[in-house]
Amino acid sequence: MAQQKVRNPLFARVYARLCPAMERGGMAERRQALLADLAGTVVEVGAGSGATFAHYPPAVTRVVAVEPEPYLRAQATHAAAEAPVPVKVVDGTAERLPAGDGVFDGAVVALVLCSVADVDGALAELRRVLRPGGQLRFLEHVRAEHGYVLPWVQRALDATIWPRIGGGCHTCRDTTGALTRAGFTIHRLERFRYPEGPLVLPTSPHVSGAATRAPGDVA
Repeated sequence: MAQQKVRNPLFARVYARLCPAMERGGMAERRQALLADLAGTVVEVGAGSGATFAHYPPAVTRVVAVEPEPYLRAQATHAAAEAPVPVKVVDGTAERLPAGDGVFDGAVVALVLCSVADVDGALAELRRVLRPGGQLRFLEHVRAEHGYVLPWVQRALDATIWPRIGGGCHTCRDTTGALTRAGFTIHRLERFRYPEGPLVLPTSPHVSGAATRAPGDVA
């Protein structure tokens, strides 16, 4: 079956323009920490414009970067040429990865799971393509844990305009819960706010960490 075509041309161009400012504002350091100690073959899902590529450590031997949006995929292809490790950019969606079972040592999702159509399906695919014992590194904005006002605002936005203006983005997803539900064991988790400062946005709550597909797990 052919891959679903994903086209968000306006959002893709806006995101590509915003990304350098986000990197300068602290996201580059977050990406660097996210990828530390990765090794072997890696699949990166939702590569966007390729902002993560520059941060892969030398122990990574090959990255397959999956990006469904044509404009962002072209940007990622340019970024791949400057990457410190071999990166191949391919078309595909998170819910239908173009790879066999258990072929990757690691997987990376960075600011992706907020916008996939089917979170459970995407995580099931990541579990499928990871070898037993393989690591999933994640960096995502998520549902607010505390308070009343911000969670209420997130739910209201997700139910109305936010997914339409944000390329399918949702502000109120419980990513850590979805990871556990998908059969991953989270062994490192940091919660933080981005951007830092007094202004709290609907997308401010973030998590970053690592999860593992159990060595004896059968996908």
